[in-house]
Amino acid sequence: MTSKKLPEWVPASGLQLRLIGVHFDAIRLRGVRGEAVLHHLAALTDGDPGPVVREIAGARWTYFLLEPGASQDFDWPPGAKCFGPAARDQYVGIQAAHGNTYPLSWRCGPPQDGDFVDAELLHGLVMAQLGPARDCSGGAHQVAEACDEGRDVAFGLGGSCAFD
Repeated sequence: MTSKKLPEWVPASGLQLRLIGVHFDAIRLRGVRGEAVLHHLAALTDGDPGPVVREIAGARWTYFLLEPGASQDFDWPPGAKCFGPAARDQYVGIQAAHGNTYPLSWRCGPPQDGDFVDAELLHGLVMAQLGPARDCSGGAHQVAEACDEGRDVAFGLGGSCAFD
């Protein structure tokens, strides 16, 4: 039986704040937008998108954890908050692998040591959802409205999208 080795930045119990840029960078998306991006990311990675932290109360933020420094290689659109190398310290809450960690949870299970979200793939999905319109006649605001209304939105990495 193979057991997962947790990264040293995952606490043994409860919650702890972790300094961004040391152990990981993070991209934060709000509510259904974060869930939509995660849904497509999981589909493209056979259900293993890497470490994703979800806040299950309040704004329902979703944090995608990237390799340290990887976030600075991309221009993230409005609506995607980049927590990466910065002039001032930034922290993200990280929960234990198991136990009572409310209001945070691992969206796709706790990470393995060295496991991160693919920054390039995440950027493509975020741009498809929040970036400037390409082939979609309605633009990014239409995507946001569809997500806010709970409608299904399908994205193609080449800039195509469909609304249900």
